[in-house]
Order: sequence, then structure tokens, then C-alpha cells
Amino acid sequence: MPAPLRNRLATRSRNPAGLLNAATSLFGGSIAVSPLGELCNGDHELRGVAAHDFAVGCFVSPLGVRVAPAGGRNRGSCFVNIGISGAISASCGGLRATLGGAAAGVANPGGIQELRPLPGRRTQFLGLRIDAVLVRQEFTALTGRPPGSTARFDSALALAGSKGRAVRLLVRSLLGQLDSGDSLFQRAELQRSQLHCRVTALLPAQPHTHTGELHDGPQPGFPRSLRAALAFIETSLAERIGLGGIASAAGCSPRTLSSVVRGRFGLLPMTYVRNLRLDRIREDILASTDPVGTIACRWGISHLGRFAGEYRARFAGLPSDTAARR
Repeated sequence: MPAPLRNRLATRSRNPAGLLNAATSLFGGSIAVSPLGELCNGDHELRGVAAHDFAVGCFVSPLGVRVAPAGGRNRGSCFVNIGISGAISASCGGLRATLGGAAAGVANPGGIQELRPLPGRRTQFLGLRIDAVLVRQEFTALTGRPPGSTARFDSALALAGSKGRAVRLLVRSLLGQLDSGDSLFQRAELQRSQLHCRVTALLPAQPHTHTGELHDGPQPGFPRSLRAALAFIETSLAERIGLGGIASAAGCSPRTLSSVVRGRFGLLPMTYVRNLRLDRIREDILASTDPVGTIACRWGISHLGRFAGEYRARFAGLPSDTAARR
């Protein structure tokens, strides 16, 4: 994987502070990067590209760093780290792995990573951020139903097996397209569809908390229209969405959509949306120190008084009660 993202230079300096600042900027404020130990001399380079729900960066540096989630919606992201040359000692949640040609690493949403280049060859590695919403969307498309909670992956991803090689090949393909000078590959919608392919491959390739459900396959009675509707809801949950928009994404009429959703879940589509939004807000309240109002607005809530009543009806307690458990 020679010189990936060669035309996407973010910083090149002998000052490590430039690398730290560029990494935080590239990943859209979703991470906070700090050095492990003393700042070291040497060449520090970062090349990368970012979009709304993903970012990929190539790091070339002898600096050991701690990568922690920052505020905002993007803290709900997983990170895939793949070595290009040299080796890196990676730890996350008490688990350690050596990243190189045989193994990559996966850090789950909210996890704190420590990445330490090992002595030897010049160390280069790729860091790929994937929004957890994309993971939920692809899981829903594969199984016909959304996961009950955020998928959490095993930390070490073996690249030697057939599934690991497939993930590596797909990442190389993505980098090749990003490096292409063809304007076709610079279109955001094409980049997004290509990223979906990588997430679709990662879900069956790497064990996670919903692997068993994934292997069960699509549930009987989940038509394509319902899977498309659920996927649209997952990706648009923080936006203002209505029945017409969901039906359009599903390729059917609002009446047909209401009948299908009610038949499967016993709920009207907008009730399903409201409940799922409340579930996500509750997850964020428990995982964050942000004010409840800030979190609610982040997920598209515009009327906080009505939100409090709906929250209490669903969880038998106010949002402030949940926040007190943090």
C-alpha cells in the first residue's frame, strides 16, 4: 500500500504539535489527540480526507498518541487502524494488539486508544473513522431489522484470513479511488456508496456484539421496502423527517408503509421514529456529560417540554433521572 492519499496532505512538519492539531481537524472534532510522554523529534506527516460520516488519514510519525472521543455527535464512531509499514502497539479498553501486516485494530464508540510506534522501520498506518449510524444502517440492510444497541467489535482484526484480506482489499480500493484524479471518484455520493461496501464487509468479517443476529439472516416478512425505510430512518434520525420522506425512500406510498410497519412492529412509522430517537438520546445521556437539552437538540428535538413527557412515558422517568445515573 505505497504512499496512500499522496495528494491529500494535511500537514508535514518536524513539529509534532502540527500533527496533533491536523489529526483533530481532519476527524472533524470527533477526537482529541494528545501525546504519550514527551514530544519527540522527527518527521511528522498526515494525509487524509474527510466527509460528514467518515474520515481516513495516513499517519507517518514516531510519536505515540492517545486518541479519545470528543464532544458532538461524531463521538459515536468506530475506528479501524491498519498498519502500512513498521508496527504499532495499540491498546483500547485494557486490550492490546500489535498492528502490522497481519493484524488491524478496531476501536469502538467512546473508546480511548493508545497507539505507540514500535522501534524499527518507519511507521505508517491508516486510521479510518466510520460513523456508528452507518454501521447501524448496513446492519439493518443485511438483517432486515435494526440492532438493539450499538454494535461493538472485537478489538483485533486478523488480516491473514479470507475475510480480513477482503477488508484490506476493499480499503485499498477506496484509497485508490480517493487518489484518482478522475472527478467521478470525487463525488460525495460515490464515496459514500463505496464506504457502505466497506462497512458491509466489516460486519461479517469481524466478530461483534450482534454477530449471532447477523448470521440468522433476514427475518421472514421483511420486504425490501421496509428494509429501505428502516435504513433511511437510521441515517436521518437526527434530522426533521416525516412520513412522506420515509415512504419516498422506501419506494412506496405512505399508506403502504404505515401498513407494513404496523404489521411488523405494531406501531405507526412516526411512533417508531420517536421511540428510536428517544432510545438514542438515552444512550447519549448515559455516555456523555453534555447537558440533556444539548443532547436532545442534537437528535432533532425542538420542543423540550413535549420531549420530557414522551421520555417519561417510554422510560418511566425523566431525562434528568437518567442523567443522575452517569
